[in-house]
Amino acid sequence: MPPAVSQVVLLLIVTVSIVLMLIRPRGIQEVYWIGGGVLLLLALGLVPVRLAGRAVAEGLDVYLFLTGMMILSELAREQGVFDWLSSAAIRGARGSCVRLFTLVYVLGAAVTVLMSNDATAVVLTPAILTAVRKAKVAPLPHLFACALIANAASFVLPISNPANLVVFRLGMPPLGQWLAWFGVPSILSIAATYVVMRVLFRRELADGMEDHVEAPLSANGKLVVAGLALTAVILLVASAMNKDLGLPTCITAVTITALISIKTRTNPRIFAREISWATIALVAGLFVLVDAVESAGALHFTETALDWANRLGWMRGAWITGFVVGVANNVVNNLPLGLIAAETLKAVHATRLTASAVLIGVDLGPNLSVSGSLATILWLIALRREKLHVSYWTFLRVGAVAMPVALFAALSGAVLMQWAMR
Repeated sequence: MPPAVSQVVLLLIVTVSIVLMLIRPRGIQEVYWIGGGVLLLLALGLVPVRLAGRAVAEGLDVYLFLTGMMILSELAREQGVFDWLSSAAIRGARGSCVRLFTLVYVLGAAVTVLMSNDATAVVLTPAILTAVRKAKVAPLPHLFACALIANAASFVLPISNPANLVVFRLGMPPLGQWLAWFGVPSILSIAATYVVMRVLFRRELADGMEDHVEAPLSANGKLVVAGLALTAVILLVASAMNKDLGLPTCITAVTITALISIKTRTNPRIFAREISWATIALVAGLFVLVDAVESAGALHFTETALDWANRLGWMRGAWITGFVVGVANNVVNNLPLGLIAAETLKAVHATRLTASAVLIGVDLGPNLSVSGSLATILWLIALRREKLHVSYWTFLRVGAVAMPVALFAALSGAVLMQWAMR
C-alpha cells in the first residue's frame, strides 16, 4: 500500500472508531469500537505491534490511577459513605431547595477535587438522586450540579481528573506550580458554573422539600472516610514531590480494601469485580490510536494551529486556544483530545499560559454536551440505570450557557495570573 494511501486509511479508521465510540450504535460499548479500530490497524500493518505496545505502556500511570479510584469509589458506595453524605446534605438544607442545591454543589466539588470527576459522576450522582427522590424535590437541578461540577472543579488538583494525567503525562507540574497555574481559574470556573445554574434552575429551586432523609454512617464507613482522607494526603504529597500519582493511588486503595475485607471478613475480589476493566482498555486503545495519528504526521496540523494561535499574542492566543479546545472536546471527547494535546504541547514547546489554556479547555469544555467527557457519559449511564433519561438537547440547553461563561471566567483567571507574573 503506498504511504499516502496508508496514511489516509489510518486516519479514516481512527476517525470512524472515535465517531462510533461517541454514538454507540446498537448500544455496543465504547471499548469495542476503539478496540476494533486498534485491531484493524494492526491487522492491516498500519501500526507496528511495537508502536502499539509502547503506546499502551505509556498509559500505565493513568491505568493505575483509574483502578485505584474505582476501588475507592466502590468501597465508599458499598459502605454507605455517599448515601451518608447525600442525607447529610438533605438535613443541612433545612427544607430549602436552594440550600440543598448549594450543598450538593459543594459536596460534588469536594468529591471531584479529592477523588476525581468520575467518582462524582458514577457514585455520588445515584446517591443524590435517591436522596432527592425521598425529599420529593425536582431532581434535575441537583443532578446537573453533580454533572457540571464534575468538570468545573476538575482542574483544582492534578488528581481531580484523569485527563490531567493524560495532558501532562510527559511532565506533570509540581503541586505548588499547579496551584499557581490553576488555583484562580478553578475558583472562577466553580463560581461561574454555580451562578449560571442558579439562574437557569431558579423556578425548580423555588419549591420546598422534605428533610427527614436518614442514612447513618457505620463504623466501616468511618474507616473508609479515614482511608479516603489518607489517600488525599498521600496524593497531595506525591504531587508536591512531582511523583507519578497512579501507583500511590492504587497501593493506597488496595491497602484500605484489605483492611476493610479483614475487618468485615469479606472476599476482596468483590471489589475487583467492580473495576471497569473496559474503561481501562478503552483508555489504552485511545493511547494507541493517538500514537498512530502522530506516526502518520497528522499532528502537524494541530501543531501548526497552535503555533498560529501563539503568534497572535499571549492573551489573544490563550482565548482562542481555550475556546477551540473546549468546543473540540464535544466532537472527539476529551480523552483522545487530551492525548492529542499532550503530543502537540510537547512538539511546539508551549508556554505556560498556552498549556494552561489547553488544560482548562480539555477539563471544562465537556460541560457543553454529554459527549464531551468520559465523566459526563458515565453520569448519563448512571441516570439511565435509575430509569431517568436526560436527552442530549436537555443537557445542551444548560451547557450552551454554563460552559462558555465558566470557560471565559477560567481563561480570564489564567490570563490574569500570567499578567501578574510578567
